[in-house]
This record gives sequence, C-alpha cells and structure tokens, in this order.
Amino acid sequence: MALTGRTALLAALGSLPVGILAPSWAGMLAVNAPLSLAILCDYALAAPVRTLQFTRSGDTSVRLGDEAQVQLTVTNPSRRRLRAQLRDAWPPSSWLPGTEQAASRRRLTVPAGERRRLTTNLHPTRRSDRRAERITVRSIGPLGLAARQGHHEVPWTVRVLPPFTSRKHLPSRLARLRELDGLTSVLTRGEGTEFDSLREYVPGDDTRSIDWRATARQNAVAVRTWRPERDRHILIVLDTGRTSAGRVGDVPRLDASMDAALLLTALASRAGDRVDLLAYDRRLRAQVQGRSAGDVLPAIVNALAPLEPELVETDARGLAATALARAPRRSLIVLLTSLDAAPIEEGLLPVLPQLAQRHTVLLASVADPHATRMAGARGTIEGVYEAAAATQTQSQRARTADQLQRHGVTVVDATPDTLAPALADAYLALKAAGRLST
Repeated sequence: MALTGRTALLAALGSLPVGILAPSWAGMLAVNAPLSLAILCDYALAAPVRTLQFTRSGDTSVRLGDEAQVQLTVTNPSRRRLRAQLRDAWPPSSWLPGTEQAASRRRLTVPAGERRRLTTNLHPTRRSDRRAERITVRSIGPLGLAARQGHHEVPWTVRVLPPFTSRKHLPSRLARLRELDGLTSVLTRGEGTEFDSLREYVPGDDTRSIDWRATARQNAVAVRTWRPERDRHILIVLDTGRTSAGRVGDVPRLDASMDAALLLTALASRAGDRVDLLAYDRRLRAQVQGRSAGDVLPAIVNALAPLEPELVETDARGLAATALARAPRRSLIVLLTSLDAAPIEEGLLPVLPQLAQRHTVLLASVADPHATRMAGARGTIEGVYEAAAATQTQSQRARTADQLQRHGVTVVDATPDTLAPALADAYLALKAAGRLST
C-alpha cells in the first residue's frame, strides 16, 4: 500500500482543530478512524497491479547521439478502471542529463478490459547495450487516498552503436578511390595494378601493351588494360587495453579508434578488399571474420557497440599470435593502439618482426590535441613548463614512430578528429603503391 499526498493533507487538516481546541486521544481517534476506513476502501477499490500485462516493441538499436523510441503496451484485464502512475526504469545513461524523470514517469488511465500504449524516448549518452529495468506501477483508488503498488519485469534491449561521425569523409575518399581505381581502366601496368581486360588498339596507345597472342586470334590489334589491385585482405586489430581508456578531448581513445576503423571498413569494402576485425587486450574481446562486402560494415558496427576498455596491460605476444592466426596469407594489418613509448618498446617492438615479415603493418594512434596547444604556450612560467612537457611528449612519440618505421611499419599519428581520414589516406597510399599485394 502507498498513501498519497491527499491523505496526509486530510489527516493534518482533521487533526489540527482537535489538537488546538480539545486535545485528547478520543478526539484524534474520532477524526482519523473515518479517514482510515476511507483509506482501506480506496485501497480495495483500486485496480489490481499484479494482473496487469505489459508488452514492448520499437527500436532495438540506435546510433549514439540519435533518439530511439520504445513502445510499452499496458493491458488492464480487470473489471476496474486503472488510474496509475507508472515508472519505466532504464539505466541513467539512457537519457540526456536532467530529462530522466520527465521521460520515465507517466500518468495513465486504462478502462477495464482495454489497453493503452506509451512511447518512451531514449537518448543514450554512452555506447553499449541499454537494458530495461523493472516497471513500477502505482494504481490509485477512486478517492485518491491510497494506492496499490507493484513492479513487473518486461525485458527489452536497445544496442547503442558507435556514432560513425567520420562517415562525412567517405564521399571524398571514394572519389579518390575512383581516381585510383578508375571508372575506366588504366592502360599501363605498374605497382599495385593487375590485369583487367583487352580492348582494341587506338592510335596513341603504348605499343608495349599490345597482346600479340590475342591479336593473332582476331582481326584487330588488342591491347591489355590494367586496374588497381583488388580482393586484398585487411585485418583491423583494435587494442582494448588500459591505454585505450584514456580520454582525449571529449571521447576515449577507444571510441576515436572505432570511428577510424569504421571509415576504413567502409572504404576498403567499396574498394573490393576483404575486411576482418578483432579486438584484443589479454583475450579476444570481439571478432568479425569472413563477411561479404555488403555485410561487413553492419557486422563490425554491431561488434564494436558493447566494447569497453579493459584496465589491463595488453598482451602483445598474444595479440600478435592471434593476428597471425587470423591472417594466414599476406595481409594489411591495421593496428589501432597507443604510440606511448613504454607500451610500444616493452610490448609491441619485440613481436613486431613476426608481423612485419609476413604482412604489411599500419599502426594508427590517437594524439592529444591539448599537447599541441600546450607546446605553443608562452608568456608565463606555467606556460613555459607546459610547453616543455608537451614538447618532450611529442618528441617521445616521434622517436617511437621512427623506431616503428625502421621495422617497415607505416605510422599514422593524428588527433581524434583527423585520425579517421588520415588512416583512410594511408590505406589509399599503400593501395596505390601496390603494398597490399600477396
């Protein structure tokens, strides 16, 4: 049983004259006994809560920053009219700050034997799965004095996907890809090209491209055309260890790396390459393997959604072994990890020769834009010290990048806003240079 504010008000109004004029137990009892009887009657006449039936429908996934709608249908099978207050509880990160109470608490009236549908608007502020908690219902009696209260478990899950903000860079990179790939095939052979087709010779074509065997089988001179290489294997390796938990700007490093991985996946799949993904720290956290070009991006988005950084040191040997097992043939391995000196020197460098010997390795790391601003600080003692610290940090990252490049690794070190397009540009450069060839 739950008592309403109206009950408390009536009790106070009835007890006040008795307490002032003739304070006695008999007077208090004379006032409160009828009120107590009215409360019991109101409770008995309230619609039952346990027999209510609930069903959910609506969105099961939403991109971070967008709004999802989940419908809740309330069915009242009893013979009494339901007047209720309802709270549809979800995790706090399912709402914008300050909007939870207005969005989750509702008043509704359901006549006997009828149903009503409520719409809950979710606006998640974090990735991962958002699961509905219990539904609490307070059924108020006709007098508004007392209420029945109970809860129901009505499971529903909304998966909050990465926002993929870097998709705005996809059209420009696809245009560059078309320039590289060519809506028309290139004539001359070079690095990063493979045979495409034969066509009839026209004046001005390079005579070295003439296919004499094909010419002998037909009446016209045939020349060979070439196109940039296709059907190469790309393995994206996402480091989910402790370094990925650090916040750079407004987002964790892991989220910025995810955004870059999604842009690369979208671009590579359009280029005709096969893309796989694995997330690793001390064990395999997620993997996507063997998907077609049309299915790989949704599969990777869905696999990345529940990932969170793990506060453990990444096992570099285990990561390298897992990557080699997932890429038996020569591939482009894109490693999204930190460029800090200690994790690289102690973890990655000892196992890097195994990867670089068999594969083309591209390492992408999230740089802190605040360090760049600090490096330019002057005018005060604090500013000079900040500039010195930032310059030292940048020098360490540059030395680490040089060490990796001496092992044949291509390094991309960019801020969260520029990491995704920079990684896409590095992929296109490797593709144009024929570095993805088996």
